[in-house]
Amino acid sequence: MRLSFKILALTAALSASVSSQALAAESVEVLHWWTSGGEAAAVGVLKDDLQKKGVSWQDMPVAGGGGEAATTTLKARVAAGNPPTAAQLLGMAVNEWSEQGLLGDLTSVAQKWDKVVPDQIKQFAVHDGKWQAVPVNIHRPNWLWINAKVFKDNGLEPPKTWDEFNAVAEKLKAKGITPLAHGGQPWQDTTIFDDVVLGLGGPEFYKKAIIELDETALGSDTMVKVFDQMRKIRGYVDPNFSGRDWNLATGMVLKGDAAMQLMGDWAKGEIVKAGMKPGVDVLCVTAPGTAGSFLFNTDFLAMFPVGADKVDAQTKLASSVMSPEFQQAFNLVKGSIPARSDVPGDKFDTCAQKSMADLKTAEKAGTLMGSLAHGHAEPASIQRAIFDVVTQHFNSDMSSKDAVSALISSIQAAK
Repeated sequence: MRLSFKILALTAALSASVSSQALAAESVEVLHWWTSGGEAAAVGVLKDDLQKKGVSWQDMPVAGGGGEAATTTLKARVAAGNPPTAAQLLGMAVNEWSEQGLLGDLTSVAQKWDKVVPDQIKQFAVHDGKWQAVPVNIHRPNWLWINAKVFKDNGLEPPKTWDEFNAVAEKLKAKGITPLAHGGQPWQDTTIFDDVVLGLGGPEFYKKAIIELDETALGSDTMVKVFDQMRKIRGYVDPNFSGRDWNLATGMVLKGDAAMQLMGDWAKGEIVKAGMKPGVDVLCVTAPGTAGSFLFNTDFLAMFPVGADKVDAQTKLASSVMSPEFQQAFNLVKGSIPARSDVPGDKFDTCAQKSMADLKTAEKAGTLMGSLAHGHAEPASIQRAIFDVVTQHFNSDMSSKDAVSALISSIQAAK
């Protein structure tokens, strides 16, 4: 969905009015949805770093794991001619704002960023040769988190394929253990869908079906099998999953109330905050069938045009976010890995070190791909159309073939 031209027109008046609206010179207002325990701790790292540089942080948190509420708030702020200094955005959203000419230019502070940021990430941050957003991190959504004690007590091994996953889940279910912790929200349903498409079809199929929207791939027998697998997964979650936030689902795994969770590595922030050790107390393995591929989700801080009295603080924010020191400190807390390739991994846990190594392998192999569920594969209109079908299927008796037909029709209508 493209942004309203009315917003563009209103924003054009920003330079004339911003001086009267601006807050104290050395301050930044950042709109974001980092509101869970682990995420809030990560924000604290950035806040403290800026305070050392004499810049105060004006927090604008908007709760909601997928960022939908934050996006609505941001559009309202921009329409009113009062955008924040920076806002957390995902890849395709950065593109949409940039295409409307609504973002500022960071090129003057982008010292050597070109050499340390992967091209697949850079394509969202740079437009017409100008840096307009700062990559904060690189998340990997295709992780399977496993309560190590539950698996050990039941003599189970981490599944490497979807057939193995189903076999493990059936054994857990037979013993009265919830196999999979899940929150019934569209973006969470589609996180699993991403994993199943990639795990059953492989990276080339994911590219064709999800990134290229090839109708032959979308209507294939493989896609029918994807929905067959989604139906099986629906039988492995507890009855109260609907509407549950992702971090509460993670908490189920940490407590042993569920054995596994398919979720990005932001879950690791919750693991660390709970005093547990990633890779030991909670195992991290790639989602079934996805070894060798890396779906990514990057949080960007997109910068909006500000008055002259705010430029220095905004520059300090951008510079701080891209410093190797901050990239290390923030991502150690957040659960993600640095967006810079030159940050050493020696202080990171084994899960993050695996992610760093897998990222480099996938980058070379051409299997580093943007996640649909997390805003890096399709624009919002198409993403939402797929969300609707995936969630409708997951919460009904819709057949797999009907889901495939609905998927194609919804995508066509959204184009």
